[in-house]
Amino acid sequence: MSLDEHSALIEQLKPLLMEPDFHELFDSLTTGESHSTRFLLKMELNRISSPCTRIIDLRDKSELPCEALVHGKQQHFLDDPAKVSFLESVALYRNQYTLGVYENVIEAHKLRKLKQRDAEKPQDEIPATPYLAQGVVLGSYFNRSEERMNYSIRISVLQPNRAEIQGITVDLSVGGARIRLPVKHHFELDKPIKVKLIELAEEYYYEDLQQGVDYEIVDTQTSNEYCWMRLKRVGGSDALSEMLSNLIRSYKFRYKVDINDVLVAATGLGFERHYLPHLPHLPLYLESIEGQYQITHKLLSRDNQQLQYYFQDEQDVSQLSAMLSDSRLKNLLIEPENKDHQLFFCFTFQTQGHIYFYSATLAELKQKKLQALFFSFGASKPSWRVFKLAHHKIDHAKSYKASMLPGDDPNYSALTEVQLKRFTHVLQLMDLTTAESQQDYLSWGNVCKSKANELKVFGQQKVKSNPIKLLSLQFSERRNEARYSFKTQVKLSQGKLSITGSTHDISSKGLQLTLDDATQFDKAAPIHLGFPKLQQISGKVQLSHLPYRLINTRKKGGTVHLTAVMGHTPHIGVEFINKLIIHNKDKLEKITEANSEKKELADGLKNLLMRHLDSVPYFVEKTQKSAKLSLIGIGTNKNVITDIFAASASQSLQYNLESLLKDGRLKRDFIDPIRALKPQDGLEYFETYLQVSRQSQGEVRVKCISPDEIGDLDARLHFIQQSNNLGRFMALRIYRGAAGKPDLNYIRREMEYIGIHAHHKSRKLEELMWRIIGVGELLDITEEVLLRYPQLHETQSSITADAG
Repeated sequence: MSLDEHSALIEQLKPLLMEPDFHELFDSLTTGESHSTRFLLKMELNRISSPCTRIIDLRDKSELPCEALVHGKQQHFLDDPAKVSFLESVALYRNQYTLGVYENVIEAHKLRKLKQRDAEKPQDEIPATPYLAQGVVLGSYFNRSEERMNYSIRISVLQPNRAEIQGITVDLSVGGARIRLPVKHHFELDKPIKVKLIELAEEYYYEDLQQGVDYEIVDTQTSNEYCWMRLKRVGGSDALSEMLSNLIRSYKFRYKVDINDVLVAATGLGFERHYLPHLPHLPLYLESIEGQYQITHKLLSRDNQQLQYYFQDEQDVSQLSAMLSDSRLKNLLIEPENKDHQLFFCFTFQTQGHIYFYSATLAELKQKKLQALFFSFGASKPSWRVFKLAHHKIDHAKSYKASMLPGDDPNYSALTEVQLKRFTHVLQLMDLTTAESQQDYLSWGNVCKSKANELKVFGQQKVKSNPIKLLSLQFSERRNEARYSFKTQVKLSQGKLSITGSTHDISSKGLQLTLDDATQFDKAAPIHLGFPKLQQISGKVQLSHLPYRLINTRKKGGTVHLTAVMGHTPHIGVEFINKLIIHNKDKLEKITEANSEKKELADGLKNLLMRHLDSVPYFVEKTQKSAKLSLIGIGTNKNVITDIFAASASQSLQYNLESLLKDGRLKRDFIDPIRALKPQDGLEYFETYLQVSRQSQGEVRVKCISPDEIGDLDARLHFIQQSNNLGRFMALRIYRGAAGKPDLNYIRREMEYIGIHAHHKSRKLEELMWRIIGVGELLDITEEVLLRYPQLHETQSSITADAG
């Protein structure tokens, strides 16, 4: 038997080593192992848990500054990474310095030095690496309202008509869990599973523990060996909830709080703030009013405002709602896979000071056999436009908020929630017009003999008022909690300083106070608060010595703004004030800033948009020597672009962009143009054609080349036809622009929460945000590009010409 084969079991047993009932836990976890295996496992666990007397001194081994760290009677000299490793390791052994701690720190140090040496090797010594980009989740964050602990116990998982599978929990909360199963589990991911928490069932008797608790599968990740599932509990009694809550609270100081979900959300939200100012498309929000579909709201970014101006008539009234009529919207939604309903062609005609709008979908043009006439006549006008209308249905079962920390209110204000529930779909209007393609559309005139007056049928009925409300994306701050006017006495203390004051307004996590005497507090140290008046109505809840942090002072120290210091345990003040607000909302006066409801609604609309982007955002990261396209934004929905680049990558959430970036194109098409731009310049774009073919071994081969590199009209036609014969032809529009400064204030609360439990992860994320210098997106424009070549539609063109 090799201990390497049981490394996972050893890791599972490590946190239990110092438990008084370790021997019973060991026996239950190693059931089924041979006597010799169990003997060797015990020997190894005894070895790594034995006290260690060796001093760790990295002063002559590390290039980083080392500081003294005193633990017990020993003094070690560690650099920052080793200090983090030491503290994490010693926590596993109940704050005892053991041989396992020593080995973990030394091994982590060796690995870091090895990685550093590899990074410092001359470029010609390092084998060429593919152009791999990592996926970063955007717009789809699994939020939990409670803390979850890294807690590993044996489980058994089953589903009707499926074999029962053994596994372990990775972390556990009252309302959810993350579990690890063998990769070949054969469960249906869209159906609930029943989880038996075996070790808890042995210790506690609850009927649902014995029979198994129902969970819904929220997300999965796989490797060659294992499948990790994130679960949401959908069954079980209140008694079970209370037992799990007590269990987690009792283990809080032995196990780390799991912050992975908060980290995923903070990362996604941070990258959103780089992308959204440059959003080139116009998000539109659809409602069904008395059986008719109607666009009621649109969302403006810094770079999409020109798009809405196109539809303004001579009276400055937007005619967008006339183009997106009820009948066209119904056709779009009834046949969601029919791309002909998604392409719109428009031009305007001016006479006697009036502007008249003409528009048609590709489906309408094909039906009336007026494709060649509309294209050739419309493209002769300076006002010619080609639009793509992407759409997706809103899932109202999901929370509208993008990110929540444990203890947060999962809802916006009632008014905002009601409005968000009214929307049925999110649309994105995308302008695909180019000067070059306008010339291509003119060539449809060669096969057209129809008369221009036949286009009257596509004239839009003028609307006299614009029913679409305009909201702007907010980029300065986010989700400021609702504040309520409320006055009560407060006692404040910091060190030897003690003072009284009263609240001016409250929110669940923050307070504005007026002090009896102007005072200068130390901003770096916590301020402890007590609420003597509220204590009289709080029962057993102790409202004293509650930690808060100074955010701001006004009136020379007479008014202070404080926020709660969130630690490993629930903040008593936050919980109490939150309940106070919820139970007295109808009595408390809400203090609202100008347009606060609009800001909240805009944030909700942004979240609905980010759930399902039609395009693929990407981010360019600055490196020591140059820059690289290191990250692409992904969602939970299938996307043909990411599927293509994922096919040639070996790891999940990795995307091989070599076909797009090789032969110097990364520098020529991305890095150099982005460096020449400023964040306020907006986005440029270029187009590339793809030949996607599947090889004999099942591998996907992608060839990317710009239309200009392909050559003249005949060469492009040949490339398109050849691509379709070999596999498929695709065309991408690639936007590029310079990124501004990261909006860290937007994710401040998430960063603070992560920093409490894993400071190095918070710092690492902030450093990554500052390294982003470029942003853009990949947009599939295949269907529109094919229309630029009338020769590909000869049969249809001749029919159109004959009809004329």
